[in-house]
Amino acid sequence: MKIQRMDRRGFLKYAATGALGMLAVTQAAQQQEEQKPGQKGGRKLPIAVQLWSVRHEAAKDLPATLRLIKAMGYDGVEFAGFYGWKAKQIAAMLKDIGLQCCGTHTPLQDLLGDRLPQTVEFNQTIGNRNIVVPSLPGRYQNSADGWKRAADLFSELADKLKEYGMRLGYHNHMAEFRPLNGSTGWDLFFSRVSKDVFMQLDAGNAARGGADPLAVLKRYPGRVRTFHAKPYSKKKPGAVIGEDDLPWKQMLDWCIAKGGTEWIIVEYEEKAHPELEGIYLCLKGLCKLGYC
Repeated sequence: MKIQRMDRRGFLKYAATGALGMLAVTQAAQQQEEQKPGQKGGRKLPIAVQLWSVRHEAAKDLPATLRLIKAMGYDGVEFAGFYGWKAKQIAAMLKDIGLQCCGTHTPLQDLLGDRLPQTVEFNQTIGNRNIVVPSLPGRYQNSADGWKRAADLFSELADKLKEYGMRLGYHNHMAEFRPLNGSTGWDLFFSRVSKDVFMQLDAGNAARGGADPLAVLKRYPGRVRTFHAKPYSKKKPGAVIGEDDLPWKQMLDWCIAKGGTEWIIVEYEEKAHPELEGIYLCLKGLCKLGYC
């Protein structure tokens, strides 16, 4: 059965029934005239959602949540935890539903020592080759030397992962953009680390940390393999993509032309909308901007 993206009226109607109720009526949501992403003009980049955005729904019923994500029109998902499911079970879910795994947020400790082979095996089983460390312990973030040590460690880990056909990335929060010895942790890290380590710039986190995400992108051409599309607005807290303060067209056009970007990954963490509605509205915003 081919699943198409829901229109807003259909989505909000079924969202009120909860994830399980929405599953029962997904077929009805197909009866709409709205363009499915990628059918007219072609999608410029595939779009995924970081499952942290819908973590409570995913914890209650991961298969149902994945089906709804597919029904909205997303191409893939990025995991941040697996909710107790085994790798083979997740692989089967993704195949059945028609979603790709475009990455996993993986704690640094799961890449060290004896944990590395287990982490690699899990990711290979679910069809993922992009392993992204979402944050660093404070001992790395508190000094310029700490960021340099982190860069050297990541360079070593990237070499190890390359042997398995996998890639290592780093994702920012706000601390990476604090002034530090005339620079920032982000720049200290990416000016030193191996080019095999890709950048997953989270635009919303960068802006919240005081950086200009477009300027950050432009300093590192070819390094942004996956781009986190997280909205941010001082004027309108809780705004979704397209209603916030960020220069989406400039950022996404740069990613497409010069960033080496393979995936746009939506992440919405605000409480202005329920989890599922928030990611739906963000995708809708990207479509209005011409990226679907």
